[in-house]
Amino acid sequence: MTQPVLVGYCQRMPRFPFLLFFPLSMLLAQVPQFDNDGQLSRPQNYREWLYLTSGIGMNYGSSAESSQPAFDNVFVKPEAYRAFVDTGHWPEKTIFILEVRRSESHGSINRAGRFQTGVLAVEAAVKDSARYPEGWAYFAFGEGDSLLDKTKPFPQKSVCNQCHRANAAVENTFVQFYPTLLEIARAKGTLNPRYVQSEPSPPK
Repeated sequence: MTQPVLVGYCQRMPRFPFLLFFPLSMLLAQVPQFDNDGQLSRPQNYREWLYLTSGIGMNYGSSAESSQPAFDNVFVKPEAYRAFVDTGHWPEKTIFILEVRRSESHGSINRAGRFQTGVLAVEAAVKDSARYPEGWAYFAFGEGDSLLDKTKPFPQKSVCNQCHRANAAVENTFVQFYPTLLEIARAKGTLNPRYVQSEPSPPK
């Protein structure tokens, strides 16, 4: 099934609209998908999105280091990334995926450092001000081989929501851990005032 899409004027394009035809599934894939109960569908192709960053062994609640630290990989839709680069803000319908993977230190020819292995968990963050009073919502799709196809958001007053609201560098997102985007936000003046006050001074 195909659906006509009206594409308007943009730079270097003719000054009149024209029709392009895209599969309906491609159009729906551009925004987060919810069912009638407000459950978010887990995107199947998020590894084809834009990769933002990875962390290893990160823990916001404890300074103790794990003997088996996990990798966190962050992905975002390319169109949301491009909007952020232009404005320093995330557009409505932005969706992030956080993929958590096990780490190993020895395997094949590796003798030092750590590399990624199996999936431990998949989580998501969605910006949708019409759906959520605070603008953002967070989701967990379960763990390992038991990942859910869809799930409801955490309550708006959950620890996760409160942590993002209190500590995020831009809106409710931890841009402070995305080094290239942090510089863009600083240049655009979109850093949260609370983050700016707590930001460490650059080394002299």
